[in-house]
Amino acid sequence: MAHPSTYRPKPGEIPTDPGVYRFRDAHGRVIYVGKAKSLRPRLSSYFQDITALHPRTATMVTTAASVEWTVVRTEVEALQLEYSWIKEFDPRFNVKYRDDKSYPFLAVTMGEEYPRAQVMRGAKRKGTRYFGPYGHAWAIRETLDLLLRVFPVRTCSSGVFKRAAASGRPCLLGYIDKCSAPCVGRVSADEHRAIAEDFCDFMTGNTTRFVKRLETRMKEAAAELDFEQAARLRDDIGALSKALEKQSVVLGDATDADVFALADDDLEAAVQVFHVRGGRIRGQRGWVVEKESEDLPSLVEHLLLQVYGDVEREAIPREVLVPTLPADPEAVTEWLSSVRGSAVSVRVPQRGDKRTLSETVRRNAEQSLARHKVARAGDLTLRSKALQELQEYLGLDDAPLRIECYDVSHVQGTNVVASMVVFEDGLPRKSEYRRFIVRGTASGADDEPVTVDDTAAMREVLTRRFRRYLEDAEGAGDLDLSSGVVGGDTAGGATPGTGDDDGDASPSGPIDPETGRPRRFAYPPSLVVVDGGLPQVNAAQAVLDELGIEEVALVGLAKRLEEVWLPRDDHPVILPRTSEGLYLLQRLRDEAHRFAITFHRQRRSKAMTTSQLDGIPGLGESRQKALLRHFGSVKRLRAAEETDIMAVPGIGPSLASAIVTHLAQGAAPEPAVNLTTGEVLE
Repeated sequence: MAHPSTYRPKPGEIPTDPGVYRFRDAHGRVIYVGKAKSLRPRLSSYFQDITALHPRTATMVTTAASVEWTVVRTEVEALQLEYSWIKEFDPRFNVKYRDDKSYPFLAVTMGEEYPRAQVMRGAKRKGTRYFGPYGHAWAIRETLDLLLRVFPVRTCSSGVFKRAAASGRPCLLGYIDKCSAPCVGRVSADEHRAIAEDFCDFMTGNTTRFVKRLETRMKEAAAELDFEQAARLRDDIGALSKALEKQSVVLGDATDADVFALADDDLEAAVQVFHVRGGRIRGQRGWVVEKESEDLPSLVEHLLLQVYGDVEREAIPREVLVPTLPADPEAVTEWLSSVRGSAVSVRVPQRGDKRTLSETVRRNAEQSLARHKVARAGDLTLRSKALQELQEYLGLDDAPLRIECYDVSHVQGTNVVASMVVFEDGLPRKSEYRRFIVRGTASGADDEPVTVDDTAAMREVLTRRFRRYLEDAEGAGDLDLSSGVVGGDTAGGATPGTGDDDGDASPSGPIDPETGRPRRFAYPPSLVVVDGGLPQVNAAQAVLDELGIEEVALVGLAKRLEEVWLPRDDHPVILPRTSEGLYLLQRLRDEAHRFAITFHRQRRSKAMTTSQLDGIPGLGESRQKALLRHFGSVKRLRAAEETDIMAVPGIGPSLASAIVTHLAQGAAPEPAVNLTTGEVLE
């Protein structure tokens, strides 16, 4: 890798005009394309101290070996040139959007002499009008079948068309009046093109004029007593109405908009768009993108470039609603307006129906991202590949079939808890998740208090877990490493965990011959993952060394740079971004974090509800409620005599005396409140 200083241009050489720049690697391949309002400050930002750069940007500038730029006149030209170069060079460090599935479109091949309506997937072709995308191909065929009554456009393939022309007989659709049969000369090429153009106008949202035109013709036919023609036109109006009913009305009749939403995590983002034409949802589309930057405005800008880069002017609506404005909103708006030929508004909806629809699209994006992750995690081939990569990169003797990951959660050292999540064969085993309440005391005989930071908490949790493993493993004989463990270190503050789904709750692992129950923690993991860098890893390794455990491998995953740390190693292991092994470690870390923070929030919420009656020996929650029911408030209880307090069931003389003494020694009367919401509880 080259250091950026080896190819950094002199500041005076870089112009201050708008332009587009390209970073190339040592082999001359373009690895990144970007644009700037002013090239000099933008390019100079890449050559600052590497430690100050975003990790992915730092990787890009060290991979590159040269940089070059092209000056343009305006920001819009820079936007267009950037898009062209991204398409041409496909740079590895630029954001790449890919469909989360191949959506079907209703396409009309206006570039042919006799345009054809059909279902199309894949890359778009020049001269073809596209409508959609639709969720299912059958939805397109149903809509098309209804509309062919009114717009009898050709739908047959080139082979069928040529055979019909050669034989002089149309296909079945021509006989039932669902095709104008240009193949046998019933209509001319110009007349058939006019039918296709009307069909496209209807699909773009200009529906009212067609319905009104049919209604006028129906009334004229009825006035002339041509009831058969009037009935036929009535059925045509019904077909158009039925086609319109298949599309949900969400906004005003004149609203044409594309509504975008985004859901993301540290590595990937899911994008969804609803195409609204004439106030109706005409299509939906989704992408999943590998994030190369944490900058959401840049993601939105590149998304709009790729969505509208190759479309016809009619495909760009008057409004583009986005979750956040692009990095250069003025240039993007001007570019879209120039392509459409009229003004385009790019904005973030703030209220009303458009805001509500944006929330719906966002929920679709969240579900799309979740489906993508589940599909990727559930693939047996990818799981096997992930385990093999971890074995290779970490130098393990065998693939880690059972992995445990630990995380600590607290707020400034209060309500400290920890979590243990278990993955077996690359999948979560939620019945074996555990939650720990961190005591904040050392494990030695002196039991001296220690500072409860992340490292100390991790040391305590691992000590308790593996000390329990050694205790339960005694007398169990040879352990079957394919078995599991159910149960928890309940006495030690660990509780069995439950995930969001039902886990495999069947007991497995070594069985206690006396009780017949599984020995808790008697099954050792193949690999332990801790959330953190070298300090946390070394602290965890010290625990394993102290307990004499050598068969368990240990790594740490640092979130900032996604580095994998090994014990007592000054340099981390860097797994490729596309590594399935890294993805598995990230899933472990994220699941442990979710499980820990959920438990922490539960304990914190409980701790934040306080009362002046707390701390009185012998006065539990039930008796507190009984006192408040009897007296109505702490203020009245403070004014009561001991005999009055003894009248409450469950309150004896000694407890009544303790209550009076405690309230008399307390501070000025204050109501109990929930410190989170400020709600007065008493």
